[in-house]
Amino acid sequence: MAMAIGNDGDGEDEVNSTINTTPLVDVMLVLLIIFLITTPVITDTVKLKLPAERNQIYKTKPENITISISKDGDIYWNGMMKPLSGTDALFDRLKVEAVKIPQPEVHIRGDQNVRYEFVGKTILTTQRAGISKVAFVIEPPPRN
Repeated sequence: MAMAIGNDGDGEDEVNSTINTTPLVDVMLVLLIIFLITTPVITDTVKLKLPAERNQIYKTKPENITISISKDGDIYWNGMMKPLSGTDALFDRLKVEAVKIPQPEVHIRGDQNVRYEFVGKTILTTQRAGISKVAFVIEPPPRN
């Protein structure tokens, strides 16, 4: 890299079109040193103990209601082999259960291939009946 000192003596000043990068490098080195010093302070400030994974066996209470939905949209009440006639029959049964104290939980077991429309109608019917606790029953992923 050449550096122009003075002029050739012809009396004209030449325009220097190169950028002086020395101040830029100085600023970048100072910023690098600041980040190297402050990074360990930032990462070690909060000590946390994260919860461990645990698998608890779920015990179904006798007062809980299990609603199963087949892939065709048939609704089954508490494991009955005969499906309900529709959401109106489900609404009538849920309306009776909604006035009990304590109110039972509704667990929805949907087939893996069921259309969301059938699950949505079941949830809407449950809300219309006045049930406040609705849960989904899923199969946990396999270990290993």
